[in-house]
Amino acid sequence: MTTKHFQVKMRKAPVWFCSFLAGNKREHRRLRDELAMMKGAWPLLMKQRWGGDSWTREDKQQLKAMVRSASRVSPYLFIWALPGSMLLLPFLAWYLDTRRKLRR
Repeated sequence: MTTKHFQVKMRKAPVWFCSFLAGNKREHRRLRDELAMMKGAWPLLMKQRWGGDSWTREDKQQLKAMVRSASRVSPYLFIWALPGSMLLLPFLAWYLDTRRKLRR
């Protein structure tokens, strides 16, 4: 959903608010997708310990993808884990926005 989509839905809302909602929706989808990617991490991580089997090449690729996924989600978890970190929220929003703009 883009800013335009929210502007059509809420005609009297200011543009900055529609942009905020669009960004919030985009990040919500991204967080949901990353958490879904990490869902099966625990059994895979404990495979060697529980069964004694070593990781296959596919297992290692999955683990790498999960670690990358976790690193993408960690800024969100950082805000909720540390006391007083809500004060860093504006900086985090700015940082994530600049990273998104650099990828374009």
